[in-house]
Amino acid sequence: MTVPGRAVVAPPGPGGCGDYATNIALQLARPAGRPADKVAAILRAHLLDAPGVTDVVVTGPGFLNISLRESGSGALVEEILRRGRHYGCADGLTGEIFRLHAPHEVRAVVVMDAVSRLLRSQGALVRNTCEAPPEPEWTDLLGAHVDAFGTPETPAPLDVNASQAPAPADSADLDVNVSQAPVPAALAPLDGNVSWTPAPALDVRQGPTPLNVPIRPVPAPTTPTPLGRDAARWALLCPAAHDRPRITDEHLVQREGNPLFRVRYTHARTRALSRNAADLGFTAVPGDVRHSLTPLLADHPRVLAQAAADRAPDRLARHLVTVADAALTLLPGVLPRGDEKPSAAHRARLALAEAAGTVLAGGLSLLGIDAPDHI
Repeated sequence: MTVPGRAVVAPPGPGGCGDYATNIALQLARPAGRPADKVAAILRAHLLDAPGVTDVVVTGPGFLNISLRESGSGALVEEILRRGRHYGCADGLTGEIFRLHAPHEVRAVVVMDAVSRLLRSQGALVRNTCEAPPEPEWTDLLGAHVDAFGTPETPAPLDVNASQAPAPADSADLDVNVSQAPVPAALAPLDGNVSWTPAPALDVRQGPTPLNVPIRPVPAPTTPTPLGRDAARWALLCPAAHDRPRITDEHLVQREGNPLFRVRYTHARTRALSRNAADLGFTAVPGDVRHSLTPLLADHPRVLAQAAADRAPDRLARHLVTVADAALTLLPGVLPRGDEKPSAAHRARLALAEAAGTVLAGGLSLLGIDAPDHI
């Protein structure tokens, strides 16, 4: 019997244990005609034979909690440091083409900009359009990019050359018919810089038709521009699209109660650790470190892909907060203390901290937010 659906594997929630947890047994119980705990027991026996799995514990009504070997984080950290801010991004264009369209409203335009960055990170070509010309502060201050404005008609099919520049890329040259003159086309850089470079040319003679995607989150209750670019974008992007954003000075508070501050502070701490380690005469060397941060970093590519697929930058924002909170528990033990000499463990922990900083910086850049090295 074939059962439709997919298994979601994530870090365990309250009451769980191990490295990962899944509710797949609960999903399969009804189609299989068996209690969820019986299905979980069957799956547990198979999972215990899987390479790298050391234990599987069934909790609650049938959740499977999976523990992996203590080794293995070194390869993950090495990959993150090698790929840098592109960790979790596609290696090239996928052929998918999207045309995002937003009403003339500040949150919609900023969310559209973040969604386009996420889609480009996954190899899609994207064009941003708005019902009317965006306000200058939306583009100049908040860094939102709009390719064209007006009411678009159905565009002609497109032929995307697979040899074009790798993701992240932008479909700034898609042929969109608008009732007003288009804004100059551009390619958004991954680092969030507001300077734009020309997009690759596309052959419009044949090929796939862009998928039209409306972007209509709950509008902002007031203008966020007094908060500045970074805090304003966080205030607009962190809540889910159906939630009303809070535009208050709380996003500017430099305390741990401010999630944006924790994310940026954690990133800055990882950079400070690298500088301090260099002063002590050692550098990062990826190695196996047992820490709750590791599965969160491993889950980053899935989070990016899901946030892009669901047009939900808020998912990435919440993931960055979770990564930052986990990293903060690692950082105090990275550097040697007192007369202690740097060891392989210190080098491996430093590499894990640098990998966390890399993920935080890359995630913030996809949200269009700066990740300073000093706070």
